[in-house]
Amino acid sequence: MTDTRAIRAFLEPRHLDLAREVGEFACREIAPLPVPGNDDEARAQARVILSLVGRAGYFGYVIPKAFGGQCDQPDLRSCSLVREALAAASPLADLIYAVQCLGSMPIVLAGSEAMKARWLPRVARGEVMAAFAMTEPEAGSDVSSMKTTARPDDRGYTVDGFKTLISNAGIADFYSVFATSDPAKGTRGISCLLVEAETPGLRFVKPQVLSAPHPLGQIAFESCRVPASARIGQEGEGFKVGMATLDRLRTTVAAAACGMAARALSEATRYALQRRQFGKPLSEHQITQQKLARMAIDLTASRLLVYRSAWEKDGGAERVTVESAMAKAFATEAAQRIIDDGLQILGGIGVLAEHPVERLYRAIRALRIYEGTTEVQHLIIAGHLLKEANGHRA
Repeated sequence: MTDTRAIRAFLEPRHLDLAREVGEFACREIAPLPVPGNDDEARAQARVILSLVGRAGYFGYVIPKAFGGQCDQPDLRSCSLVREALAAASPLADLIYAVQCLGSMPIVLAGSEAMKARWLPRVARGEVMAAFAMTEPEAGSDVSSMKTTARPDDRGYTVDGFKTLISNAGIADFYSVFATSDPAKGTRGISCLLVEAETPGLRFVKPQVLSAPHPLGQIAFESCRVPASARIGQEGEGFKVGMATLDRLRTTVAAAACGMAARALSEATRYALQRRQFGKPLSEHQITQQKLARMAIDLTASRLLVYRSAWEKDGGAERVTVESAMAKAFATEAAQRIIDDGLQILGGIGVLAEHPVERLYRAIRALRIYEGTTEVQHLIIAGHLLKEANGHRA
C-alpha cells in the first residue's frame, strides 16, 4: 500500500481513500495472479488484468464522467496512486493500466464526440484494449523522423508504414496511430488516427519479447484505409496531441517507478530483519542500514517530485513539462538504484527468477527509456533553465 505520509500536502481526502482502496485491491486481486512464464502467457494475462482493473473502475481516472469515467478531467494524482499500487504488486498490471491510459488519452483530448461516445465507456470498463503507436525504427526520441504516412483524399486516409516497440501490439482492439499526412511540414504534418485492430491493411508483424513480461511488438500498415472520421483532432495536429498525452502521463511513469521501488524496499527490510549473518541480523550491520536509509531517502524524494507534478496539473497548470521531466528522470533512476540495493541485501535469493525483487530488477529498466529517456528529460530540464537564464540576462 502506498505510504502517503510524505505526500499528504499534495493529496485530498479522496486520494487518501483511494490509496487505501487500490492498495487492498492490488493485494487481493492482482498479487495472487501467477507470474507469466512466457510472452503468450503474458498476453493472455493482460486481458485478465484489463477486465479486473476495468471492473474496479480505475481506468475511469482518465475518462470524463460524461463517458463513464470518474472525473470531469483526468486526475493525475489518482492515476499515480493507482500505478504505484499496481506496479508494486505486478509490473505487468501497471503496464496494462499505463497503455490503456496512453492509448485512450488522445481521444479524451481531441477526439470527436461520436468517437468518445463509442470508445471511452468501453475503455473505462476494460472491455476494449488500447495501444499508442508512435515509435518507429528510425523515430524514437526523434519523432520528426517518422516515416509512416497517412495520405489524405476525399474519403479519408491511406496509411502505409511500420511501427515497432508498441505495447499491446497484437492484442489491442484499437491503436492511436501517428503518421505523416504532409511530410514537407515536419512535425506539423503529423496526424493522429484511430485505427481498429481488424481494419484491412493493418497487420501484426511479430511480438518483441522483453526479459520482463510485457506484450510488445511490431505492426505494419499496407494500404490501410481509414475514414476521415477516424482522425483524432485536426489534420497536422497529431504531434501536438501526442506530446500533450505524454506531458500528462509522464508523471505516472515516475509513480510506477515509486511502486516498484517501494516493493523492493519492503522486501529488503523484511529480509534484513530475519536473515542472520556473522552472529546477528543483517539489519544490525551498519552497511545494511546505510543501504536502507539511502533507499528510503531516494523513494521519498521521488514521491515528492511525482505528486508535486501531478498536483500542479490537477490544479489547472496548462503544461507540466519540466515538472514531469524532473519526476520521471529522478524517480526512474532512483528506482533502479533502490531495486539494485534491495537485491544486494537479499544476496543469492535475490537473483532467483522466482523472487519478486529479481522480477522488479528486470522490469524497472524499461521505465528509464519509454515515454522519453532519462537523457531526453535532462535536455528538457536544461533547455528550460537556459531559456529562463537567457531571458533574465536580456
